Amino acid sequence: MAIDILVRPAGAPDITALVGFNQALANETENIALDKEVLRLGIEKALELEGCHYFVAELDGQVVGQTMVTTEWSDWRNGMMWWMQSVYVHPDYRKRGVFQGIFTHIETLARGRPEVKALRLYVMHDNRAGKSAYKNMGMDDSGYVVYEKPV
Repeated sequence: MAIDILVRPAGAPDITALVGFNQALANETENIALDKEVLRLGIEKALELEGCHYFVAELDGQVVGQTMVTTEWSDWRNGMMWWMQSVYVHPDYRKRGVFQGIFTHIETLARGRPEVKALRLYVMHDNRAGKSAYKNMGMDDSGYVVYEKPV
């Protein structure tokens, strides 16, 4: 991991970067264009919600990556699952330890909370780079498939 990467909680001053990164992520991974205003409102709400946290990575004073963590209660484990979502690193800063820095920060926080039982994320089937990065951080395919139905 690069020594000058700072990982910190995101706040209101980071909203523009978070919007841009999420738009790029949706385009890159699912080839969809997100509505900028809806996205901005969603990020603003996420920053206010209990159990939802954005983290950003800074390199040389510039925000270069992000991850959002949400929580899910597991009755089977009598504890929380932390879901990592909206994982994105600006293309100019990939392969420089940015995601590793974010992941390590989140994992350290989780290990300090006994109620957190696992870190999880979902990844598109054809996202080989993402799968490789997650595997390198010690994550394995859980075997679950996510189903969805809009309401």
